[in-house]
Amino acid sequence: MRRLHEFLFVRHRHNWLLLLRFGAVGVSGVLVNLLTLVVVKKLGPSFDQAIVGVPGTEFNVRWYHVYSTIAFLVANLWNFQLNRTWTFRTSKHARWWHEYWPFLAVGLLGQVIGLVLLTLLMHLDSPIHLSPTVLDDSTGFRTRLYWAQLIVIAVVTPVSFVLNKLWTFAAVRAHHPDLADPSHVEAVLSDEGEELPEPSDADRRAGAVPGRHDPLG
Repeated sequence: MRRLHEFLFVRHRHNWLLLLRFGAVGVSGVLVNLLTLVVVKKLGPSFDQAIVGVPGTEFNVRWYHVYSTIAFLVANLWNFQLNRTWTFRTSKHARWWHEYWPFLAVGLLGQVIGLVLLTLLMHLDSPIHLSPTVLDDSTGFRTRLYWAQLIVIAVVTPVSFVLNKLWTFAAVRAHHPDLADPSHVEAVLSDEGEELPEPSDADRRAGAVPGRHDPLG
């Protein structure tokens, strides 16, 4: 049990911190996403109105697809800037565009998945469509599009976190190891009252312990 605790909450504590930070940014991004969606929905045509048919299918590109994509682009830019300066702290170590384009690519991949899910939630012939009786669009809280967008965000966000951690910010963190772990295992162990093992004479002579000088070496 102790080893499991150390494995999850000590050795991988930095991953939990990154996930919490990413989640906090994500929450703010959800608000930005939904606020943008509300604004463009109010300014544009009816969200369920068809724009153009999808060749070879019975489906149409509708205005809610456009609204969702606009909301995604605004929230994606918001999330990127916060993740760059706070979550992964790479703003001083990489050019803005060099990090943004993979972040945008990951987001666009998630958006494509999200649009498919959004269509299934909104299309009345879909087996998982949201009930138009309960969500009859009579008020903001009963608008199907808003709830469908929330579900899409909840599904896509974990995938985006993993891909961004492994790709978007990975190259920068690889060249700056201090960015990879916002916590320090030694500090964590010390906080829990555990003492780090003393280095052996062989370790001292080999210089295996940074920051310590062996007078005999």
